[in-house]
Amino acid sequence: MKKIDTDLILNTGAIMPSIGLGTWKSLPDKAGQAVLCALMNGYRHIDCAAVYRNEKEIGVSFKKVFEDKIRDREEVFITSKLWNSEHKKEDVRKACEATLSNLNLEYLDLYLMHWGVAIPHKETLEAGWTVGLDSDGVIIREKVSIRETWEAMEELVELGLVKAIGVSNFTTMMLVDLLSYAKIKPAVNQIELHPYLQQTELLEFCKRNGIILTGYSPLGSPGNNKDKGLPILVEDSIILAIASSHNKSPAQILIRWGIQRGTVVIPKSVTEERIKENLNVFDFELSGEEMNKIAELNKNFRFVNPYDWWKIPYFI
Repeated sequence: MKKIDTDLILNTGAIMPSIGLGTWKSLPDKAGQAVLCALMNGYRHIDCAAVYRNEKEIGVSFKKVFEDKIRDREEVFITSKLWNSEHKKEDVRKACEATLSNLNLEYLDLYLMHWGVAIPHKETLEAGWTVGLDSDGVIIREKVSIRETWEAMEELVELGLVKAIGVSNFTTMMLVDLLSYAKIKPAVNQIELHPYLQQTELLEFCKRNGIILTGYSPLGSPGNNKDKGLPILVEDSIILAIASSHNKSPAQILIRWGIQRGTVVIPKSVTEERIKENLNVFDFELSGEEMNKIAELNKNFRFVNPYDWWKIPYFI
């Protein structure tokens, strides 16, 4: 069987585990326990964000894990993200320090610009996803350039608050612009990535430019979309057939597909059995024929489409 590394190397030289625990939509009272379960069962990568509103609970688990020496801090790769309301130069450091305080950490391994869109600072996280909308339901934007925000994030590296910086939900053209002035190249671009949304051209661009792609919603967010009439990726007949042939779950096939493409995957779960199962994907390999069959599933379909709430043609 071809060896698939459990780690990827960032352009900073740092090691980033290819599977992490996602925490988006994990309720605060469950997120901390899920992180504790993951770190006690072999995970070395946790993906967080300020807007998920569960970082304080996750921070309690980090404190226990590191103080009780269940894991050393240096063993665990921790990501968080700068929210849209904190894009002004004077707000970036304060937002990062607030996240560090909530997570009980001295530094982050990776800090991402969550979206390339700024919104007014007065809008608070507690107000939810509908903050800052005009009477037509279109997001109210703040006049803050990506360059201003990125340069402030570069200062976080210089201060030692973060080891690496990157972006999330960036298109190729946004990356081309960012690379034209960035003194510190983005290490990661985190995007929605799964067989229904394969983003092959963006993956190729990032590989050529030394940027790792992290895929969120790698399982198609089945728990969030089952009642919305959306396609259920884990029930796709091709994925089910491949899973049966390997005696694996559909989720394991989707995760394995992601890491065989050279990407990082961050499946979310708060269930101990599934948390363990999602990491158990290094004892088999998808064949070239199976990878080709999965490649044919691409629909350019987004389970997470910001146009639904921003009314911005963000991905053109």
